[in-house]
Amino acid sequence: MGNALDDDKALLRRELFQRRKEAATNAPEAGRFVAEHIARDIPLPIDAPISGFWPMGSEIDIRPLLETLNGKGHPVGLPVVVRKSAPLIFRCWQAGDTLVSGDFGTSIPDPNQPEIEPLVLFVPLLAFDRLGYRLGYGGGFYDRTLERLRRIGPRLAVGVAFAAQEVAEVPRDRYDQKLDFIVTEREVISIDMKKVGRI
Repeated sequence: MGNALDDDKALLRRELFQRRKEAATNAPEAGRFVAEHIARDIPLPIDAPISGFWPMGSEIDIRPLLETLNGKGHPVGLPVVVRKSAPLIFRCWQAGDTLVSGDFGTSIPDPNQPEIEPLVLFVPLLAFDRLGYRLGYGGGFYDRTLERLRRIGPRLAVGVAFAAQEVAEVPRDRYDQKLDFIVTEREVISIDMKKVGRI
């Protein structure tokens, strides 16, 4: 039997899956707009390693962003689940690479590709609020990953979503890691301007 927080998150997930599905239908060019917003409003360190995600289901498609950044010299990694309770690792990806099937329906780089440690993480989500908190899928992978990487050094975490995925407040606990920016097809939401250019 779950606690109240788990119940609140489960209820919100059901609502947001449907909301995101509708947004994906209504805004097919959202990924291109996101790439333009990031290029204009979020200065990234030159050649900084980044991580992205391959769109799954109705997730916003950030492949235009990944291809653009890779073309500008940023090493790009895609997330790989190692095991249920562990942080993610990131394996190198370049435009044109063939992906293989990973856990939970993901598409991942070939296991022979080297790992990278990103300084900038573009993070998928189901819901976000303007305090910088996100609701994921319930596995806690990104929270564990961000917590581990931030212990090593500064990171920039950028949530990427449709504007329709915004909620007034994401249910959270002390394990939930805060984002530095959220980018939608409509805007860039800065949570902490002090982070810009300091990673």
